[in-house]
Amino acid sequence: MSPDDATLPVLKPKLLDQLQDEIRRRNLSLRTEQTYRHWNRRFILYHGKKHPKDMGEPEITAFLTHLARDRRCSASTQNQALAAILFMYRWVLRQQVDWIDDFQRAKKPQRLPQVFTGDECRRVLAALNGTRWLMASLLYGSGLRLTECLTLRVKDVDLVSLQITVRNGKGAKDRITMLPKSLVPALQVQLERARELHRVDLSQGFGEASLPYALARKYPKAGFEWGWQYVFPSTKRSVDPYSGRTKRHHVFEDTLQRAVKQAIRAAGITKHASCHTFRHSFATHLFERGQDIRTIQELLGHNDVSTTMIYTHVLGKGVQGVISPLD
Repeated sequence: MSPDDATLPVLKPKLLDQLQDEIRRRNLSLRTEQTYRHWNRRFILYHGKKHPKDMGEPEITAFLTHLARDRRCSASTQNQALAAILFMYRWVLRQQVDWIDDFQRAKKPQRLPQVFTGDECRRVLAALNGTRWLMASLLYGSGLRLTECLTLRVKDVDLVSLQITVRNGKGAKDRITMLPKSLVPALQVQLERARELHRVDLSQGFGEASLPYALARKYPKAGFEWGWQYVFPSTKRSVDPYSGRTKRHHVFEDTLQRAVKQAIRAAGITKHASCHTFRHSFATHLFERGQDIRTIQELLGHNDVSTTMIYTHVLGKGVQGVISPLD
């Protein structure tokens, strides 16, 4: 229980604990759990610790309006808060929320993604070194999201077939993407380092990696196997929030985020860029080389091809790239 939970009356932490149980029953991520607890706690506190079963659409609307008007939250933040609250009503309180079909969600602004040029990619990568360089190279060379890169397991990297299997990506989907041949030597070195760390952990009575909840119950010893270890393990062991056991997690997100931000500045690039810019650049540069849109859609793991189509506008191949038949 977080310190903030102590400000709620006795009934409210119990409700949030039920929310946590429901999230874990559905094998949602720890980040989703933390986010949903956060927004439901704020919703309850905003309405004077009133129990959610005694509230409904007017109170939810008032809270979202508060986020937009008083807190200046973005549309995506408002929608995230709404999703968290609705989850509690549907699956914890078991209340009908049919009115949500008529609810006016905040509209997210449509913006073109920021993209590096090929030269800018090379300059940013040149300003990195070691493991951070390798991780950033995978973001660009394989089109991985930041979390997908950090949570890579040894068994999902195929150095022979030159492919990476992304497990439980966005939307809880698996997909296969390419592995740049130029990264194989560096990955071999990284895997050997990770393996040596795993040997040390085993010799000291540790060596267990976190597994998806259902799999951990079915195969309780699988977490000790080499194939389930993270390609980019953390330098320190930590306590698993689910099992309470000491394990070695993957490196934290901010490790690479800070390094990439510094590399962007060192490269003299003024664009508002981040780790995710490498993924945008991956797709855009494939388009530039004539790769078909369906293949790029599969590599990125997009549900809808219209999501992938946005990169055609980055290239100027949308309306501006079409020549009128009159001309």
